[in-house]
Amino acid sequence: MTTTLYTTDSYVKEFEATVISANNTEIVLNQTAFFPAGGGLPCDKGTFIVNNKTYTVLTTARKDNNIVHEVDIPGIREGDIVKASLDWQRRYQLMRMHTACHVLSAVFVKEAGALITGNQLDLTQSRVDFNLENFDRHKINDYIAIANTLLKTNQEVTVSFMPRAEAEKIPELAKLAIGLKQGIEEIRVVTIGTIDRQADGGPHVKNTSEVGTIQLIKCENKGKANRRVYFTLQ
Repeated sequence: MTTTLYTTDSYVKEFEATVISANNTEIVLNQTAFFPAGGGLPCDKGTFIVNNKTYTVLTTARKDNNIVHEVDIPGIREGDIVKASLDWQRRYQLMRMHTACHVLSAVFVKEAGALITGNQLDLTQSRVDFNLENFDRHKINDYIAIANTLLKTNQEVTVSFMPRAEAEKIPELAKLAIGLKQGIEEIRVVTIGTIDRQADGGPHVKNTSEVGTIQLIKCENKGKANRRVYFTLQ
């Protein structure tokens, strides 16, 4: 099993690792800071240097309980030592988007009792779907204004872990309409100061002051009690 460095420290930009599996261009390491796509968050990209040769990491994905890095050309072998670097500009922007999404969802839950039914984060534009009964653009603007006020309070983002049985007794940890993700016995909890506490597996910024300002792009009615909110960061 690969040790996931991003689970406890989202700011690991460079690291060394040993190749434990190499199948043509699909590489598995003993440890990685590369986040595999999941939960609406895109994968990390970057570079590997092996034996003074540079490989581009095109995608990172979870396959058969492993984190697989797909590189641009073959040549890496089992046992090789890898010097890995994230595309940090890309990762950091996605971290900002991710934390913004958590703060925004916390506001929607508190103000409207709306849970997340879907989301897709990206570098320039992200979206979140809520099971919101009424489609009221003015209220959505109000919720975003509240979220922006909270972001400016400079609250720290921290990570902790708890057994699933304990997490299931705390309803606030599940902001997704489907509840806690199945098959996970140790729940990773991301706490954003006094704003939000949520089960989550992805990387975040350290403080809300790093996020910037959420700007609404548009809203869409996606069917009965399903509203899609598109936003960007300034």
